[in-house]
Amino acid sequence: VAIWRDRAVVKHILIGLAIAVAAQAQTKIVIAHRGASGYVPEHTLEAYAMAHAMGADYIEPDVVLTKDKVFICLHDIHLEMTTDVEQVFPDRKRDDGKWYAADFMLAEIKQLHAHERLKNRFPQDKSSFQGPTFAEMIEIVQGLNKTTGREAGIYPELKEPQWHRENGLPMEEAFIELVKGYGNTSETSKIFVQCFEAEPLKRMRNELGSTLPQIQLLGSGKEFAPMLTKEGLAEIAKYANGIGPDKGSVDKDPYLVKRAHDAGLKVHPYTLRKDSLPSKYSSFDNELNQFYNVYGVDGLFTDFPDLTVAFVNGKK
Repeated sequence: VAIWRDRAVVKHILIGLAIAVAAQAQTKIVIAHRGASGYVPEHTLEAYAMAHAMGADYIEPDVVLTKDKVFICLHDIHLEMTTDVEQVFPDRKRDDGKWYAADFMLAEIKQLHAHERLKNRFPQDKSSFQGPTFAEMIEIVQGLNKTTGREAGIYPELKEPQWHRENGLPMEEAFIELVKGYGNTSETSKIFVQCFEAEPLKRMRNELGSTLPQIQLLGSGKEFAPMLTKEGLAEIAKYANGIGPDKGSVDKDPYLVKRAHDAGLKVHPYTLRKDSLPSKYSSFDNELNQFYNVYGVDGLFTDFPDLTVAFVNGKK
């Protein structure tokens, strides 16, 4: 009887462990980096729609402001890397030789065509794309949520808020009002607000009273090193819900994930790409496994959401 009782106890423990593992697996999220940017030009409605269709849990737009204070989706504060601004407005560059989105009205931005940033991806001279406003991005995600019955969240990054503030375009309050208008009002909203700069996140949390989930982005530069320590992470936890470290930082220091978790922070590293695989990994699945299952991150950014969703769901 004792043997069978022990077996029953062991079985109960194993079932409990299986449930715990399954629950943990279900919390792993896939963040479509600039949409399905491995397949179509980044930060276009096509890229966002494709990421939704591929099953991404969250879709990332980077946001900057135009001269007339409209949020648009653009990876950089400059336009020339992903648009034909040099041809359409050849005389509008600043003295540093760059075309700044903040110098253009939205109507002018809408005259531009977007193109692929990387030469090894979508042909740069094929098809016609346009960069959307942030409102248009939200609307296509929410529209697809309704028509498909599958809810994807948004994961916007505020690009260089301090630079915008210095140029007369403060971002934080206007951003909060915009996302609130689309139903993102509390800590339970399916949104993460991310930024490399700490002060804007602190301002939104402490001065503007935002309870939206926030992520402190962390680069690989020396200036971010103090934030990776136990003390630095504890400070981040006062105004953010997680960190978004460069994936190289996690590769070099896997214990960063545990330190962050001990501070109550989620960990969402960036960016895993099938077509830019570090030499230490034999395949994209190998890299995904290392981050999700060995390092134990809570989610990650990827240009290839379909492959990442398949891996998380155990379909590969």
